[in-house]
Amino acid sequence: MKQYVAYAGSYSYTGKCKGLTIFDVDVENGKLIKRTEVEVDNSSDIISSSDGRYLYSVEDYGVVAFRVLENGMLDRLGDRKIDGMRPHQLSTDADGRFLFVSGYHDGKLTILKLNRDGSIGQIVDEVYHKGLGSIAERGSRPHITCSKPTPDMKFVLSADPGIDQVSIYRFNGKQGQLRLVDAIRPGRRTSPTEFTFSSDRKFLYLMFDMTNRVDVYRFTAEDEREIPQFEKIQTVQSTGYNEPDSLNAATCMVFTADEKHVFVGNAGSNSVTMFNRDENTGLLDPQFNLPISGEYPKDIAVFPDGKHIAVVNHESDAITLFRVDYKERLLIMCANAVPISQPNTMIIIPAGHD
Repeated sequence: MKQYVAYAGSYSYTGKCKGLTIFDVDVENGKLIKRTEVEVDNSSDIISSSDGRYLYSVEDYGVVAFRVLENGMLDRLGDRKIDGMRPHQLSTDADGRFLFVSGYHDGKLTILKLNRDGSIGQIVDEVYHKGLGSIAERGSRPHITCSKPTPDMKFVLSADPGIDQVSIYRFNGKQGQLRLVDAIRPGRRTSPTEFTFSSDRKFLYLMFDMTNRVDVYRFTAEDEREIPQFEKIQTVQSTGYNEPDSLNAATCMVFTADEKHVFVGNAGSNSVTMFNRDENTGLLDPQFNLPISGEYPKDIAVFPDGKHIAVVNHESDAITLFRVDYKERLLIMCANAVPISQPNTMIIIPAGHD
């Protein structure tokens, strides 16, 4: 059976952890076995390259790159400052050419070049969001929480809950060529925070934290103006059929590898909602909304078998582990909670790369 390794990012300023924790993964039984820790200053997000050979993490005032060794250990390749405040979220393109960095604190989108050896190159382009929002808790100013390229790599989308929109930038990979061409404007006080495209390039899924919903859009690559088009076809509550209360906030959204199911985490209710996804229509159908035995589920990692999930509970300092019974619509705790200080994010990738 193929071996897998999990990487969890945590805040390290308390001194209770080094920032990045490596786990061996027992896929069959849905367990995590702690191996070691690696020093990263306040890792709030981690991603891997599409081939799993490299890992990138947020670090104070910039990003850090690692080469993933054959046994899953990490070889630090170096870091790169982004000429801004500490990043919030990272993403990369399928070809591993660019790293897209979202700045929550300063509303800055930064695009970095990735070198052929996986190390981080120079800044290719950068832009600060502008505008006034409608949510007083966020200071009514820009806060970028998620940035990703369109599947054809012609545009970059940036979700900004501070100004209630998803900005659409044309991007051709050349220095200084990032240009705002359009935006998805879901309305005042909607707070769009996270999104992902389906692998067939037909649908966009956009999550809103303070309004506790997920919108599904039909995605068309371009129109006669050469601008991507998004047609909203569905809105579902992040808590499924359960009405969210005023203290609830949708926190994370993750798909199974086959994209037949979507998991959404909710703080406040401290729950996970599972949706079935119709691959033809793109529509979501809520199946359950259940507690996760932790506080503030900041991220969810789906095991490679699609039958287990790990819930990253930031406030209760633990990762809780569950088997998913899709037929009976249940989450069944399958292992003891794993203690970890202030976890923010987790990914699971195959081990065994050279």
